[in-house]
Amino acid sequence: THTFYLPCGECTITLEDISLQLDLLVDGDVVTGPVVNANWSATCEQLLGKVPNKFRGNRIEMRWLENNFQTIKALASIIENE
Repeated sequence: THTFYLPCGECTITLEDISLQLDLLVDGDVVTGPVVNANWSATCEQLLGKVPNKFRGNRIEMRWLENNFQTIKALASIIENE
């Protein structure tokens, strides 16, 4: 677990702690901006160099990623690795 060990005992940060400290809602929508991109095939081609044969909404199946990117080139840049 992610526990801090202090002289007075143990302390674990909870989702409620984050909510109170950062004044974020934790039971609503995800805290991101809208993604405005209707051409997912072009985005995949640009970022991955390959296009999956099908999307699930705006998601790519993990099995497709595993099958196509099991190994990363040794000379790949940090951005390519990400």
